[in-house]
Amino acid sequence: MPILELHHLRKYFATQKAVDDISLSIEKGQIFGLLGPNGAGKTTLIRMITGIFYPDEGEIIFDGKKFDPRNDISRIGYMPEERGLYKKMKIGEQTLYLAQLKGLGRAEATKKIKEWFERLDMQTWWNKKVEDLSKGMQQKLQFVTTVLHEPKLVILDEPFSGLDPVNTNLIKDEIYNLARNGATIIFSTHRMEQVEEICDHIVLVNRGKKILDGTVRQVKQDFKENLFRVNFSQAITAEHLAIHLFEVKQKGDRDVIIKVDPASTNNDVLHYFINKGLGIESFNEILPSLNEIFIRQVEGTPTSRQFQVVNS
Repeated sequence: MPILELHHLRKYFATQKAVDDISLSIEKGQIFGLLGPNGAGKTTLIRMITGIFYPDEGEIIFDGKKFDPRNDISRIGYMPEERGLYKKMKIGEQTLYLAQLKGLGRAEATKKIKEWFERLDMQTWWNKKVEDLSKGMQQKLQFVTTVLHEPKLVILDEPFSGLDPVNTNLIKDEIYNLARNGATIIFSTHRMEQVEEICDHIVLVNRGKKILDGTVRQVKQDFKENLFRVNFSQAITAEHLAIHLFEVKQKGDRDVIIKVDPASTNNDVLHYFINKGLGIESFNEILPSLNEIFIRQVEGTPTSRQFQVVNS
């Protein structure tokens, strides 16, 4: 059963349609990518999911029931891109205070805080003030305050902002652990390489509308262009490539990028090269990156690949 369902959500500000008829479903335990350019409606969508805004139209179903912010908000953890920490307050006291706001008793909250601080190498931070922390250290603290009460749904907006590679991997591992333990993650970011690595499923919104919805694997398959990179064990010439089975997009001394004709098969191409007496070291399909797909969908460009065409 989905943990979250959005049915025809709409939210207007004056004449602007911030969210315009968006529906989606998020399964329990998924790491779900919410993508879109600046001003696409992502933040408004998140604020409706967390009860900060009420939709003008549509319905939100949380864990099988109509979403009730008064009762359900304690089961959601939200880490906004803008830090919401009290700069003058000591870190241990602040984390304890926020945990109690989420419904944890003092003893239970203290125990969980110490466990998280140890896991993320924050044991010596208890009596420091937030203003004394670096941007990356503040990000780690905000992550802990988001997940400390073990929410069913965790919403992370640019969670790796300000983190060095070591701490990025540390938080990434904790995101995987949360999902393995049954939490559902909504992950919003502009870093497409992180989405490809982390997310199971993505939705792309633009100008308030959903324009793409699917698993990362399926989306990349849907936008592939029949491009292949072939590496040979010897030098190749233009005569080796004079055939209707494919179009040459880029040629090197011992490698080539080709676009296979839809009427041909990969086996047809392989047999052609073998019959030419060429030794094939590798034959790999080139799938578009999520970054390329993102740009193509948002800008409406037919392709983002700039290969030099070689006349054969």
